[in-house]
Amino acid sequence: MRILIVEDDDMLRDGLAVGLRLAGFSPDAVATLADARLALAAGPFEAMVLDLMLPDGTGSDLLRELRGAGNLLPVLILTARDQLGDRVAGLDAGADDYLGKPFELEELAARLRAILRRGQGRADSHLRWNGLTLDPARMQGEIHGSAVSFSHREFTLLQALLERPGAVLSKAWLEDRLYGWQEEVESNTVEVHIHKLRAKLGPAFIETIRGAGYRVAAEREAALPAALQP
Repeated sequence: MRILIVEDDDMLRDGLAVGLRLAGFSPDAVATLADARLALAAGPFEAMVLDLMLPDGTGSDLLRELRGAGNLLPVLILTARDQLGDRVAGLDAGADDYLGKPFELEELAARLRAILRRGQGRADSHLRWNGLTLDPARMQGEIHGSAVSFSHREFTLLQALLERPGAVLSKAWLEDRLYGWQEEVESNTVEVHIHKLRAKLGPAFIETIRGAGYRVAAEREAALPAALQP
C-alpha cells in the first residue's frame, strides 16, 4: 500500500518511513505542504498520514483542498494537537482517523490498514482468493492450509492484485505500488516478482493479459502449486 507521509520533523518523518515500510507499506515522505501537493499530483497514493503544523501552512488546509475537489484519499491526521476540539475539528474537516502524538507505530499501522479496508468495502482484515489467505498485518500467507512466505515486494504486488480481484492492473500501476516517487524503477521488476509468485502459488494463479497487465485468475478450485503437492 503506497502511503504519503507529510511530517516536518526530520527524525519522526524518517522513522515513520522506515517503520511503515517494515509493516508492509510503501511510504513516501515529505516535509511541507508544497512538496505534498507535488507528490499527490505525481501519485497515486492509497492513504496519507498528515501532520497539522507544517512550515508553510496547516495540514487542515491541504485536507480542505482535497475534500473540496472531491478527492476521497483516506487521510489519517497525526499531530501533537490532541485536545477534544482538535480531534472533532479534524474529523469534521474530512479526516478518516486522528491519532495524537506520542503514539505507537503498531497502532498507526493498524489504523491505516483499517481505513484502507473500509475504503475498499471490506470488513475482513484478511484477503482470500483461490485457496490463498493473506494477512496484511503480519505479511504472511497460507495456501490450502500450508504456510507460504513472500518477500516484501512480492507481498505488496500480490496484495495489490487481491484487493482488486478481476481487475487488470497495468505494469506501470504495479510499479507505482512497488516504488516510491523518488526511487529508480528496475525495468523487469514486475515480471520477476510475478514469476516468483507463480512458482509459489501455481502457474495459473496470476494471469497475464497481453498488452494490458495482470490479474488474479477467476475464483475456482485451484490446483495445488507443485511445491505443495504430495
